[in-house]
Amino acid sequence: MAGADIASGPVWMEYIAYLKSMPVQTTQEESQRMTVIRKTYQRAIVMPTHHVEQLWRDYENFENSVSRALAKGLTAEYQPKYNSARAVYRERKKYFDEIDWNMLAVPPSGSSKEEMQWMAWKKLLSFEKGNPQRIDNASATKRIAFAYEQCLMYLYHYPDIWYDYAMWHAKSGSRDSAIKVFQRAMKALPDSEMLKYAYAELEESHGAAQAAKKVYESLLGDGVNATALSHIQFIRFLRRTEGVEAARRYFLDARKSPNCTYHVYVAYAMMAFCLDKDAKLAHNIFEAGLKRFMHEPSYILEYADFLCRLNDDRNIRALFERALSSLPPDESVEVWKRFTQFEQMYGDLASMLKVEQRRKEALSQMDENEESSIENSLQNVISRYSFMDLWPCSSKDLDHLARQEVLIED
Repeated sequence: MAGADIASGPVWMEYIAYLKSMPVQTTQEESQRMTVIRKTYQRAIVMPTHHVEQLWRDYENFENSVSRALAKGLTAEYQPKYNSARAVYRERKKYFDEIDWNMLAVPPSGSSKEEMQWMAWKKLLSFEKGNPQRIDNASATKRIAFAYEQCLMYLYHYPDIWYDYAMWHAKSGSRDSAIKVFQRAMKALPDSEMLKYAYAELEESHGAAQAAKKVYESLLGDGVNATALSHIQFIRFLRRTEGVEAARRYFLDARKSPNCTYHVYVAYAMMAFCLDKDAKLAHNIFEAGLKRFMHEPSYILEYADFLCRLNDDRNIRALFERALSSLPPDESVEVWKRFTQFEQMYGDLASMLKVEQRRKEALSQMDENEESSIENSLQNVISRYSFMDLWPCSSKDLDHLARQEVLIED
């Protein structure tokens, strides 16, 4: 594809000069050489290069030097093709002029110059995908792949370029080419989890579960440095491809990992609840996790949401009480807020007021501003008598109270 590059004009011209300089011994050899030169010119003048106009003039001179009688017909045949190449060249040049061809392939730092170069390449790639030369599919595919390869010489450390390149191949029907791009991408960016997930997804979507599994296993490594997210995604993958039991076995191993966070328990519990319709197992998983993650407010809130879906108000209240008895005040704000909201939604008036008072007392150890906002009784009334985006006051009243809170905090 070197001859298709916008700067390949001199290459064509040197090659033609070389053909013209070849020694010939017979009339037949001369005729063959002229045919080769003619075909080379005809290939060159349909390429949108910087030298397309010069090549066209050279071609006209060549045909006239061979036979003026034939020249008129041949040049008339190729004139529209040349005109099209020249028009595409002028359009393509606009995109090429925006690219810094001296840019080094370094990891992105977020500078405005890098962002501009990234955008310039994206625009050029989009232009090429539109097949402006109106060439056949096979040639267009080579042209676009060539543009991506050029781009990667500069944006080698940009995961989105690798992903776009691979997915373009996949959408064009060449899964093997897409796989090769992903494999190159993982060598270029070995720490990019998102590219590995994308690669595994491509394999899985085509029924290659074992190939996808190997990609997931590369994310997990020896298991010691595996992230909580990689554990979760592998459990989901196993559930999709190998079934409930395979997912369960892996969860039992994953929970022993030093990097197993509460997220793994939540993900597996909700999988058991929503996919396997096993509320009892999900409940047991949340309870098992509580022994490790009672200090995590986010875990408490996820567990409470699960119990709400079971309509288990007794255990919801028990969960809040257990959690609030162990959490320090500065970590209990969101749990108190959720407990208050729960009572406002489902409790009687006495329980609502009681929890609000307890919340106020428990958080009074915090700074005065926090306590002042808690004491704002009208805000509590609004909270008790609101539902979703329905409020017992006007938007002006809400704005007014919000400004009061800001003034109190200041």
